[in-house]
Amino acid sequence: MIRIDLKQDEMPDHWYNILPDLPEELPTPRDETGKAFETLKKAVPAKVLEYEFSGERYPKIPEEILERYMQVGRPTPIIRAKRLEELLGGNLKIFLKMESYTYSGSHKINSALAHVYFAREEGAKFVSTETGAGQWGSAVALASALFRMESHIFMVRTSFYAKPYRKYMMYMYGAHPHPSPSEFTEYGREVLKKMPDTPGSLGLAISEAIHYALDNGGKYIAGSVINSDILFKTIAGMEAKKQMEMAGEDPDYIVGVVGGGSNYAALAFPFLADELSSGKIRRKYIASGSKEVPKMTEGEYRYDYPDTGKVLPLLKMYTIGYDFIPPAVYAGGLRYHAVAPTLSLLMNKGIVSARDYDQEEAFRWARIFSETEGYIPAPETSHALPILKEIADENKGEKKTVLVSFSGHGLLDLGNYAEALHFE
Repeated sequence: MIRIDLKQDEMPDHWYNILPDLPEELPTPRDETGKAFETLKKAVPAKVLEYEFSGERYPKIPEEILERYMQVGRPTPIIRAKRLEELLGGNLKIFLKMESYTYSGSHKINSALAHVYFAREEGAKFVSTETGAGQWGSAVALASALFRMESHIFMVRTSFYAKPYRKYMMYMYGAHPHPSPSEFTEYGREVLKKMPDTPGSLGLAISEAIHYALDNGGKYIAGSVINSDILFKTIAGMEAKKQMEMAGEDPDYIVGVVGGGSNYAALAFPFLADELSSGKIRRKYIASGSKEVPKMTEGEYRYDYPDTGKVLPLLKMYTIGYDFIPPAVYAGGLRYHAVAPTLSLLMNKGIVSARDYDQEEAFRWARIFSETEGYIPAPETSHALPILKEIADENKGEKKTVLVSFSGHGLLDLGNYAEALHFE
């Protein structure tokens, strides 16, 4: 079997919330400024905050969101990468959960639809958010178009200019993208005065998006890190569980990349559910990131701000510092300074292990994968591919099954690949 599909009427109608199953209670957010919790209540849709701290294990997905999921390409298929298996020596069975098959080209639409829906239900004038490489921004733009909402997208400045086609997608969906830091907000203007040549960062863009929502009657929506965002994205993992059962396969490894953590967690958490409740972890969970932004392998597990402007509450997570300005690597979605608190806790407990690969190694594997399987991965997604070689080398005798979160396609990143790989 090369492709495993679910029919639309077989798509799961519940999300999965990992909070009740964590090995210990998630460390509570802290408010050192005395203003952060109040800001959060004003800026974020109330229903999203309710999900953030909910103890409900399998909340039902609202019908309007299910309908939009189907409209944008859900359920997504699982594809078996047989050519890649042969290249790696034939001792792996590799299954790819193809989140790149959605209309926006990545996994981000899974939570964007939920966030925008809840903002609309609350009567917000518009939604605002940040984006790194542009996948989240284009997903929010699409979700806003489908729910007839205005959207303002603060895109990390270096990506705004290096990845114009993501920006053009946002325009096509009727959104308003801004290079962050921007002249569009007072906060952005202050940053530009101090650092006129800054490439920007997700931390800066988050602060700017929050300020704009608060000042103008909108709602801010977060594209990763927070538990509610991960919960909304678990539709991917819930589908994958059904698909792997249909194929008679049970993963030994679950692999994916981490920018803030929602892509990997969305696939892994539904599989972890039974293992956490039983206390027996039998699979290996491996997450990878960018060596240029090494929050998983060199970060500290401590309280830190999720945004550079210190607007939001402190969260306990793996971090290299809220004020870290990452280099202008092309995997813009991996440039965030920290890891989602739920995923960080599991990393700290040794349940999820981490790898970091530099751009050169990841892009080398992106080209190998493209030549072998015929599908061009997003720069972010390519950082998961070196893990497969490691697993193959470690398991020479016994055949292992690997499930990979294929988080996005690279068709809008060809200019970046061309520059990094020195195409003529």
